[in-house]
Amino acid sequence: MGQTKKPVLEKRELGNTGLKLSCVGFGASPLGNVFGRVSTEEALASVRRALDLGINFFDTSPYYGATLSETVLGDCLHELGVPRDEIVVSTKCGRYAEGFDFSADRVTRSIDESLSRLRLDYVDILQCHDIEFGSLEQIVNETIPALQKLKAAGKARFIGITGLPLEILTYVLDRVPPGSVDVILSYCHYGINDSTLVDLLPYLRSRGVGVITASPLAMGLLTENGPPDWHPASQELKSACRAAVLHCKGKGKSISKLALQYSLMNKDISTVLVGMMSAEQVEENVTAALELSIEGIDDELLSEVETILKPVKNQTWPSGIQQS
Repeated sequence: MGQTKKPVLEKRELGNTGLKLSCVGFGASPLGNVFGRVSTEEALASVRRALDLGINFFDTSPYYGATLSETVLGDCLHELGVPRDEIVVSTKCGRYAEGFDFSADRVTRSIDESLSRLRLDYVDILQCHDIEFGSLEQIVNETIPALQKLKAAGKARFIGITGLPLEILTYVLDRVPPGSVDVILSYCHYGINDSTLVDLLPYLRSRGVGVITASPLAMGLLTENGPPDWHPASQELKSACRAAVLHCKGKGKSISKLALQYSLMNKDISTVLVGMMSAEQVEENVTAALELSIEGIDDELLSEVETILKPVKNQTWPSGIQQS
């Protein structure tokens, strides 16, 4: 008898870029001590485990931990001696600890600063970070053209935009030349409680724009620990999510695992970014993805949770306080 083939983490194409991303992406904001202190050893162990288990996509930003996330991620990748062509690294520009600046001058300096911290010659994806906080006219007429020059200079292979309100993404894509934005990163709009991103997928596909989602746990709403105090969701939404959490817990199940698997089910989404700060978290997330590919999702539990969340389905919150 032949050996049973070991399951491998799925890789998906990202729009027209030619990049293939692991369906679970490593969100590196926790490496900037955003959610509590992460030691050098813990950071290294989490990145090492991610690579061992087939994660090849790493996402960071100079905003996370006031540049610390980029520095720590760069140190880890350097220490582990990862061949550059085996990883996809994404960072952002325009949002910083000191505020927002989407000017051509600032984003041009920003990539050089990021590359120095990441110890890289180029990033695979450079994204304008949370564009709803800037002038969308500036993003269209100044920022994107500046990023195109950085792409031509070989400092970034592909260009993206990120933000919470979905309409800002289409606003920009409708006003820039086709092909000038390769990727969008949306968060909190493809999960059990909010799946409004699905309405945008045909539009994005028609333009060859790759889709990355983040925050499958709705910034803590779909976790046993619950959301942080600053979470901007309504009390109604928080209460419904808490009820769903307790329902899963009462059945000996994890709502976080269910939520991640739900987000992974749509193959039009190239990767789901999850913040990770320990080897154990990496293993949990990859195991959830592998179980989904082999066994499928727990349909009965999903149906029960969707029923609980139905009164608040697709209820969003104002953009303002966020940790994207």
